[in-house]
Amino acid sequence: MPSVISTDVLIVGAGVAGLWLNARLRGQGYSTVLVESASLGGGQSLKSQGIIHGGAKYALHGALTGASEAIADMPRRWREALAGTGELDLASVRLLSEAHYLWSPGTLAGNLTSFFASKAVRGRVDQVKGDQLPPALQDRAFKGKVYRLAELVVDVPSLLARLAELAGDSLLAGQSIEPLLENDRLIGLRVDGREIRAQRVVLSAGEGTADLLKALGLEQPAMQRRPLHMVLAKGPSLKPLYAHCLGGGPKPRITVTTHPAADGQWVWYMGGEIAEAEGVAREPAQQITTAQQEVARLLPWVDLSHVQWATVRVNRAEPAQSGLVRPDNAFLAEKGALLVGWPTKLALVPDFADRVFAALERDAIKPGEHRPLPALPKPPEAVPVWEQLLP
Repeated sequence: MPSVISTDVLIVGAGVAGLWLNARLRGQGYSTVLVESASLGGGQSLKSQGIIHGGAKYALHGALTGASEAIADMPRRWREALAGTGELDLASVRLLSEAHYLWSPGTLAGNLTSFFASKAVRGRVDQVKGDQLPPALQDRAFKGKVYRLAELVVDVPSLLARLAELAGDSLLAGQSIEPLLENDRLIGLRVDGREIRAQRVVLSAGEGTADLLKALGLEQPAMQRRPLHMVLAKGPSLKPLYAHCLGGGPKPRITVTTHPAADGQWVWYMGGEIAEAEGVAREPAQQITTAQQEVARLLPWVDLSHVQWATVRVNRAEPAQSGLVRPDNAFLAEKGALLVGWPTKLALVPDFADRVFAALERDAIKPGEHRPLPALPKPPEAVPVWEQLLP
């Protein structure tokens, strides 16, 4: 029979949100256990594009929204962590791009100029030309306009590896997770038969949180899934591109990030409007055809003849909102010793951790005295989605 473990904070879900929170707690002297039922970051985290948004894309209709204001400080906090001077030392994490870009095809360039002169985005963006353009747009045939955003793009696999390093001995692979109650009060969880007692339990398991809440007999907070149908392309003709291509509406027509494959080629990972409602309804072959046509229209100089294509479906988990509205901030709900949350997007992970720390501080939850953890079975690292689908 496994021994009983006592810890300060027990976290379920080792995506970026759970791992970041875990590292911050350990950095502040808390004892933690972080449980993962599958692989590290193998759910939403590794299927994200790695963009640390600063909110500019949410201001595309010309006014700042709650989302763009709430998220505005996130690139600075990530930048400091990536420099090794922030709340976590992420200096070993690979930065794919120092900036993300907004790009418009020639037909929209005039409208874009007036948009970027507006108060909504002044000071957040700079126009770039010539050899400052992203490599994939440095072609004589390119007639659009490009603006540089003060946003980063991180390599999520190397981010997960560093956060797992910071987790030390706190990681635990566990399949069966049940509530541990005392006088009808939650005092921890039973993980694969092992009792883990904690002052607070945090659920940060993304889509998996719905099943955990059900196991705990809770209907609230309710969760919504925002489905996406992302497109992957890999080939020798693809050059780095980190950009939102603007269409006529409030959402990017297509959002491209570029990721290094193990064989040395670049992979384009495409989201934006193409991956949303209509894209979700398409079968994979239709979605690939749509993406091929879109890339050929927008980047006609790119040779697609030797490019491999694939699609991946992603359910982004969020707190339920009326009409599937996107939440503006990280979300945290509390029920006694249980804290349940979703960062809602990669950039807001530090905000999610802030909310947990605020709850601990309010309830005067301090680091306690605990015996060292026994050797625990560890969850495996996840394989990037492009390595699975485009070998």
